Amino acid sequence: MCKYGKGDTTWFTHDRFGMFIHWGLYSMLARGEWIRHHEQISNEEYQKYFDLFNPDMFNPREWAKAAREAGMKYFVITSKHHEGFCLWDTKYTDYKATNTPAKRDLIREVVDAFRAEGLRIGFYYSLLDWHHPQFTLDRIHPMRDRTTPEEFNKGRSMKRYAKYMRDQVTELLTNYGKIDIMWFDFSYPGPNGKGRDDWESEKLVKLVRKLQPDIIIDNRLDLPGSGDIVTPEQYTPDKGMVDENGNPVVWEGCQTFSGSWGYHRDQTSWKSPKMCIELLINHVSRGGNLLMNVGPTSRGYLDQRAMDRLQAFANWMKYNSRSIYGCGQAPAEFVAPADCRYTYNPETKRLYLHFFTWPFKHVHLADMADKVQYAQLLCDGSEIKIRTRSSAIHTGLNSVSPENALTLDLPILLPQSAGEVPVIELVLK
Repeated sequence: MCKYGKGDTTWFTHDRFGMFIHWGLYSMLARGEWIRHHEQISNEEYQKYFDLFNPDMFNPREWAKAAREAGMKYFVITSKHHEGFCLWDTKYTDYKATNTPAKRDLIREVVDAFRAEGLRIGFYYSLLDWHHPQFTLDRIHPMRDRTTPEEFNKGRSMKRYAKYMRDQVTELLTNYGKIDIMWFDFSYPGPNGKGRDDWESEKLVKLVRKLQPDIIIDNRLDLPGSGDIVTPEQYTPDKGMVDENGNPVVWEGCQTFSGSWGYHRDQTSWKSPKMCIELLINHVSRGGNLLMNVGPTSRGYLDQRAMDRLQAFANWMKYNSRSIYGCGQAPAEFVAPADCRYTYNPETKRLYLHFFTWPFKHVHLADMADKVQYAQLLCDGSEIKIRTRSSAIHTGLNSVSPENALTLDLPILLPQSAGEVPVIELVLK
């Protein structure tokens, strides 16, 4: 047993797909969640957004319904991002949603809505807090070039700030029922940075484990051995992730639709629906989860670009989710053809072949000649004919199977339900 305890990741590695939600005052500026850092905005200059924050179209039931229909099984929401603004009715600061024109505990409503749709609950909590009066200056603080550490840090104490974090985390893990994930963000040790000693990470982890023993904690506290999951961000690992000893680890990639986490009105780098589906498949095929982000507008709704991509997930997952839930990386003996990805369900012993490009007439599966008893198109359960080198075919009209390969004879046209990425289900012997 790890000295920091371990959370329950069994459901996590089955469910594979979650929604990340970045929402705060930064949605009003509509230029991303790091806007205070990029534009070096002071507390005083930022105050107007707090005074005017009024998400009059906020309806978390719509978010939750979209997430469920997209096939997402859990969600993680920014209870507090680096700006320091709290979406819940915390006792430890006045910088919270209930003191804005919103006058609501937004976390309460989001949790209730997603729980009603059957999703598991996760809280993101920023270790940084650019608004808090005890948080000291460092290399990424918005005021880094506008003052000196001697002037800014006068009367400030990171020990008092660390206590503030523990008090707030206690609220989050006490007042909202069972919480499945605690997603801390982030550490940046080194010169003029902050890490485990500043956060008092060991105390924080022990508190979380005490309050919610089964909870999953991420790996961003700068405290080796304390995290249950590894969290690559904004890229897809080229293969399954392993620890320093080469053993597979539980991992979750977090990705955005457009590059920004918070709502960004003018961003034009949105991923296509097909690329989003391929992201999910690539993560699962390498043994990971996908946490896909949405950034609601300041009025509280998900804009059409985000809804379109969630709908694309919904259309594909309706018929193909069997290749995602309960699946992971295929055993090494199964090598996918070009432009394809395998996922594997060890319980059912079924292999799923995902086509990023649909081939003409056939595909050869290397070293699979005697390993498959049946193949079908997953979306409609229609048989896919299989053959080997010994099969009788018209060699002038068909490609001969390579030695030890299994060949799948493919239809030219696919049912509409096959979606952006067709899947063939292989029932192994």
